[in-house]
This record gives sequence, C-alpha cells and structure tokens, in this order.
Amino acid sequence: MQLINKIDNYSAVVGIIGLGYVGLPLALEFAGKGFTVLGFDIDKNKIPILSSGKSYIKHIKEERIKNAVDSKKFSATSDFSRLTTCDAVIICVPTPLDEHKEPDLTYIVSSGKLVADNFRKGQLVVLESSTYPGTTEEILLPMLEESKSPAIEREGQNPSAKLIVGKDFYLAFSPEREDPNNPNFSTATIPKIVGGVTPECLEVAVALYNKIIIKTVPVSSPKVAESAKLLENIYRSVNIALVNELKMVFDRMDINVWEVIEAAKTKPFGFQAFYPGPGLGGHCIPIDPFYLTWKAREYDINTRFIELAGEVNTSMPYYVVERIFEALNKNKKSLNGIKVLILGASYKKDIDDMRESPTLKLIEILREKGAEVDYNDPFIPKLPSTRKYQYDMSSVELTKENLNKYDLVVLSTNHTQYDYQFLYDNSKLIIDTRNAFDKITTNGKLSRA
Repeated sequence: MQLINKIDNYSAVVGIIGLGYVGLPLALEFAGKGFTVLGFDIDKNKIPILSSGKSYIKHIKEERIKNAVDSKKFSATSDFSRLTTCDAVIICVPTPLDEHKEPDLTYIVSSGKLVADNFRKGQLVVLESSTYPGTTEEILLPMLEESKSPAIEREGQNPSAKLIVGKDFYLAFSPEREDPNNPNFSTATIPKIVGGVTPECLEVAVALYNKIIIKTVPVSSPKVAESAKLLENIYRSVNIALVNELKMVFDRMDINVWEVIEAAKTKPFGFQAFYPGPGLGGHCIPIDPFYLTWKAREYDINTRFIELAGEVNTSMPYYVVERIFEALNKNKKSLNGIKVLILGASYKKDIDDMRESPTLKLIEILREKGAEVDYNDPFIPKLPSTRKYQYDMSSVELTKENLNKYDLVVLSTNHTQYDYQFLYDNSKLIIDTRNAFDKITTNGKLSRA
C-alpha cells in the first residue's frame, strides 16, 4: 500500500487541523519523529507566534516548537488549500455543547468541508475530537465520499462518482487522551485507541500512530473508539459527582470528606480516589457525557445515571456560594456589597487552560448576588472571552495590601505556586474548595466548601 510505504519511510506529510491543547502537541510529536507536519488553524493570530518558535500554551515549551520550526519539519498556516499536499489529515477541533446542552458539531462539520474541498485520492483522514458514537461515519464519511475537490478532478476522477472508502481514501477515529501538564504521561506515552471504517482504514491509521505512540489499541469500528472515549469521561464524571454529593452530605454531618477519602484509598483493591471541587472543568468531563445522552434519545433511552451526575456536578458552584453565605453569616456580613477575590481561574492546577472552568460560573453567581469580584491566577493574566462569558478582568497581584482589601478569599484552583500560609495570614476570611489549606493551623477564619 503506497501510503503505508510513505509512512514507513517518514516521507508522508501530516496535516493537523486545530492547533490547540490537542493538535499542537500531536503536531510536535510527528515533527519530532521526522515527519513533515503542516499545522492548520482558523485563528490567524496563532500562525506568526508558532512560526517564530513561540508558544501560547504554557506547558508546551517554546524550545520544542522552535526546534520543529528550525528543522523545517513543522510549519503553521491558515491556508487550507494546502491540505492537498498532505498524505494524512488529523482533525483536532473543539466539540462544545450549545445552550441546550446538545452537541455543537460546527467545528467538525466546517473542518470536514475544508478537507472535502481540498481532498485528493489516497489520503488518510482521522478525527480525534470527542463526539457521539457515529459521528465519523454519519458526518465525515459522506462529505469525503462526495468530495468535488479540484485535486480529484485533475486526476481524472468522474466528478459525479462517489469515492470509495478503504480504496480511494482512508477514514478513522482515534480519540485524544491529552491531560495537560501531567508529569507522568504525554501524547507519545498514552496508548492510542484507533477505529477504522474498513480494515484497510484501520491498517493505515495504526501504521501512522505506531510511529509516534508507545502503543496503539485497534478496535473494530469508529463507533467503538468514539464510545470508549465517552466511557472514560463518563466514568470520571459519575465518580466525581459521587464524591461531590458525599461532600455535601458529610459537611452537614460535620465530617471532613477529605479525611474520609484519604482513609478509604488505603484499601489496595476495589477503590479509586476521586476528589470533590467547586465544579467540573476542562473540555471533556463536563461535556462528553451529554454527547451520549443526546445520541441515546435516538434510541428512546434515557441515560438517567449520566444526567444525574451532570446535575450534581453542575450544581457545585451554587453549593460553594451557599457555603459562602454561611461563612459570611457567621461573621455578621452580607454577600451583597462585599469584595471577593477568587484564587485560580484555570480548571485545574498549574495549567493555563480555562475551558469550562467553574471559576467563571462562580464569578457570574457572586456578581448576581451583588458582590464585587476580582481574581488571581499566575497562569492567566487576563480572562479571555469564551462562548458564554466575556469578562474584562485582569489578575490581581497577591500582596499583603491587596489581600487586606477583600472581605473574602475563595480558593477555586489549588495552584502549587500559591503560598498558602501567606494567603492565610493576610486574608480576613477564606473559603477553600480544594482542601488546599489542610496543612495550615487555622483559628476559625477558614471554611471548606
């Protein structure tokens, strides 16, 4: 097979659509192994940054990008007509939910159209974006089969004839498994699930990923691969909802849920520790379960367990605000009119990723209740606009003078850069949603939420 030969000798050109938290590290892995990589993104502001060897994602080191650019193995562009030069095209675009918590496939559809409009025979197309089972074959496959790309016409293909998957082109799904800034796992060391539309598609896709991934896990179809990704994140969502609910129960019973978890996890089998927080964040866990919930309706199935977990996790910012009310009440203060500083804007510690961060919801609720809200995050100097929130806010410096200005400090993200003793010593009242102050000897001005 010609494409496998090109993969084997590293002469295949790899195109990556979407240069974010998934696409950029993937592009750098391929470039680092000797492939020529073209990175595509609709955000034209990213192109000069990458071309100069710089990084806009904190945990991706600029040295990696500079080495890839200087070696001529990686280049970034917003010119999608160059897709015709690629032998393999990997789609790594967002799959958000709309305002009704239903799948928004806008980015997948638009990427599929760009590929179909700049398609040529013999290409491999892989979707990595998390989505519902059936997306690859229901959305992308018809687009590629019916491609009217000029590149195909120039090769003499009858423009009215459908291309044949597994013969004229190859299509697969391989879910991303990125965990930003995880010190133990990277793109290359996380096993890769791969599902091809045909056996030939699977063979080509596995051959490509085998060049950069420690282990590939072939499955029988794209639907299985799509479902596996959903299962991974539904598993986490349900278990996080469980500990979030237990936190609310144990708080009422005056039991420290964190101590309970530490005790339970000493069991060497049958238990995995999950931890409560102010809500779910990141692009996967708050979103992926609803993709399956939506798809299940086609089959007249109500996914009650998944939806209940979603309700519990979505309610957590409101629970934090309830705990704030209680703490203020004990100190004879009202939420209306006070000054609040939220520590941490990213969805988890030590990264600059704000996707679905519960801090954004906390800001909204607290402002609605009349509080004046600021934030600090060493990784996010200014809050970027999101699909739902457009806050014009910049990170406040953590000095003794600034901390003393606030009636309340809320710890939302437990960055390791924070000096918790300093924060405790110079704050009037603290709400800790992450048990970050557990090593601090307190005198009553700290409450957990």
